[in-house]
Amino acid sequence: MTKITIRKHGPVRIEGESAGDFVLVDAEGNAYDLAGRTVISLCRCGRSENKPFCDSKHKDCGFESEVKARTLDPLPAPVVAAPVAAPAPVAPAESK
Repeated sequence: MTKITIRKHGPVRIEGESAGDFVLVDAEGNAYDLAGRTVISLCRCGRSENKPFCDSKHKDCGFESEVKARTLDPLPAPVVAAPVAAPAPVAPAESK
């Protein structure tokens, strides 16, 4: 199972059991070549020179973020559109 950890004042760490357990893709859907890594860390401070990967700049810039696990709010109920009534038939115009 892949484990994702939000590290105190640090990166998001992703750990798989073997290469290929997870895939990291860019905004266009292109996969990063992780060169067989089973563990990577993703930048949360925004200062990394190797984004999206962490290069430990969070230690120099004073980045602080401590999050605790919690239960998310339930998903909202799906919105079901009301049926749309068909338009009333139009009577043909009378010829004169």
